Amino acid sequence: MPKPRLASFLLRIGIASVFLYAAVASFLDPASWIGYLPSFLREMFGATLLLTLFSLYQIGLALWLLSGFRAYRAALLASITMLAILIANSGALDIVFRDIAILFATAALAALEKPSVSLGIRN
Repeated sequence: MPKPRLASFLLRIGIASVFLYAAVASFLDPASWIGYLPSFLREMFGATLLLTLFSLYQIGLALWLLSGFRAYRAALLASITMLAILIANSGALDIVFRDIAILFATAALAALEKPSVSLGIRN
């Protein structure tokens, strides 16, 4: 397996495992995870419904990453998700500081998977 493909594969597994863990853990112990959701969204949608929807979203995103299908788009969405999590929880940086590394891992995956644009010019 070429190194870029191996790197992409390893990044996809690592990132997907983070999303899967968080989703499963939130189903098993929702009280420990509800506090990470923005309060204005909890008030609009209800904490339990919002956590369930976000957990299902995370499972879907993890499966998409694992599939490798349009990996650039999946990595871009994962990056946006991680950035949103960091912004929403910036007051708890001592807890979510690891998410910075995950954000950069998603950005690295996006960089690896970015389709090259061909202008039809040959060297």
